[in-house]
Amino acid sequence: MALGTINIKHSIYMTFRFNFLMLISVLAGINQKCIGRSFGDSLNYISLDKIDIGGHLGNKIDWCIQNRIVEQSVDELIEPFNYKNETRWWQTEFWGKWITSAISAYQYQPTVALKEKIDLAVKKLLQTQMPDGYIGNYADAAHLQQWDIWGRKYVLLGLLSYFDLTKDKNTLQAARKLADHLMTEIGPLKKNIVETGNFRGMPSSSILEPMVLLYNRTGDRKYLDFATYIVDQWETPRGPQLISKALNDIPVAQRFPMPKSWWSWDNGSKAYEMMSCYEGLLELYRVTKEPSYLKAVENSVKNILLTEINIAGSGSSFECWYHGAARQTLPTYHTMETCVTVTWMKLCLSLLQTTGDPLYADAIEQSAYNALLSSITPDASSFSKYSPMEGIRSLGEDQCGMNINCCTANGPRGMMLIPKFAVQSSSDGVYINLFANLHSRVSVNDRVDVQIEQSTNYPVTASTEIKIIPDTEASFTVYIRIPSWSKLTTVKVNEIIVEQVIPGQYLPITRKWRRGDHIVVNFDMRGRLADSEFHAAVLRGPIVLARDSRFHDGYVDEVGLVMNQDGFVDLLPVPTQPEGMWMSYSTKMRKGTNLEINDGDETILLCDYSSAGNTWTADSRYKVWLPYPVNMMKNPFKD
Repeated sequence: MALGTINIKHSIYMTFRFNFLMLISVLAGINQKCIGRSFGDSLNYISLDKIDIGGHLGNKIDWCIQNRIVEQSVDELIEPFNYKNETRWWQTEFWGKWITSAISAYQYQPTVALKEKIDLAVKKLLQTQMPDGYIGNYADAAHLQQWDIWGRKYVLLGLLSYFDLTKDKNTLQAARKLADHLMTEIGPLKKNIVETGNFRGMPSSSILEPMVLLYNRTGDRKYLDFATYIVDQWETPRGPQLISKALNDIPVAQRFPMPKSWWSWDNGSKAYEMMSCYEGLLELYRVTKEPSYLKAVENSVKNILLTEINIAGSGSSFECWYHGAARQTLPTYHTMETCVTVTWMKLCLSLLQTTGDPLYADAIEQSAYNALLSSITPDASSFSKYSPMEGIRSLGEDQCGMNINCCTANGPRGMMLIPKFAVQSSSDGVYINLFANLHSRVSVNDRVDVQIEQSTNYPVTASTEIKIIPDTEASFTVYIRIPSWSKLTTVKVNEIIVEQVIPGQYLPITRKWRRGDHIVVNFDMRGRLADSEFHAAVLRGPIVLARDSRFHDGYVDEVGLVMNQDGFVDLLPVPTQPEGMWMSYSTKMRKGTNLEINDGDETILLCDYSSAGNTWTADSRYKVWLPYPVNMMKNPFKD
């Protein structure tokens, strides 16, 4: 009874609050005229056409554009919108995911053909918009159920991305009609958004992100008020409580009891959708500057880093948080969903932009080189749905009666994050986050244009040379990301050593820069041993290494002690390696559990995790976490 009373009181309050805000907006004359405001971030993206990435990573981006994004059939993505009879599936997300990646790809590598395809995709979608504004494929009686609002979110994101690209007013108007129609179905005295769909309403309420973006582009206060309404509903007894539980430091896997049915409204640990909500909350923070919003996102992300993200830079099992960091040595069903990897990278990139904290840049590098690259097929034409730490790589199933699934649609969005991450600007300088063969052009505080030319074979090699080429002599700061794993990093500017290089921080180099100035960075590429639950894994720089059956150096599952000195592992490059491997190394292992018959340490071979298993057949079975024998003389069970 008391709980019902609380719900009624909250509903009355929220109705009054929502209507009051709308009334104030109208009386003030700002409902249509107010300019959407977004507070400045610490870091700013540079235009994607001003950066070009080469080398191994750049090739993967290029192939993804050519073989996945460009090759996608637009008609197949549009087809579900022509029929309004769906009651349970998520076909409409695929259009939004594809077009946001396609627009980024066009900005990065503009071609007439891709632009025409993007234009056609938007034109055909808008032809399916209903007179009331609805764009989707759900039957009238099934509106707001299952993945209906989730699909509308991705449509909104796609339309807004297209508006940003073209400034086409008809597209913005269509986005407004879509949002306005949703607001006739959801809100005070209507259906509560957190009670729609599955997973505590998180998929539905992740429409928060495009609602804030729509406010920013229109200045229409009703969209900001609706965004605030969504966040308020999170904190109701039926909501996912994404702010209060985060502020109270409740781990993401422990926020709700184990659900009786996994794929249901009761499950509050769905990783992808939770992070999507936090992406929206960050956008709302940028507008309102409400400190609890940023604090909730940062607390949650740091908890995810601590308790969920594995050494390959991703997590989840059956798409939910599960204390995965402590359990990553266990063979696990459906782990490291590519949608989780991509959304994790997107959330970290948004936090990096907002705060300038290199913690998030390190997390992006870890995910990009390991979890994301491991999910992509050799020709980048498709993506795996899951990327386990051992076994055989495989593609996911087709979904929703279409020749695509959520991860194949989402993977390219992750690849197109890398150019956005690589080089960024601030009010006083340039931030270099990615070490790769790249060329970029950055405007520093609208005063000086600077070319950045980086030459390296990182992370195969340990060094990179960065040329700083301003169009005129100017004083500004170049910030070099020093990865937290690189404990011994040396930096030289024009052959002069720079002091106080601290792992896990940006190294600021402030001077009057002239043409010909250059920076040389040498990273600590010693092999490192990670230890967890009587298993060991080997890392080199940002790269996780793995055994692979193609080496024919023993069983990939066999027990053995990887030889190391104080946690550092000697790694020797392998001169010849199986076709399709990016990098591989040899090291020593003491195999087996019988010391009496052990006649010395044996050589084993390791390759980068993204190459492990990349024949996508049983010919290349792989394993990251290598079991080692228990040594009772060292009292391993003392805890």
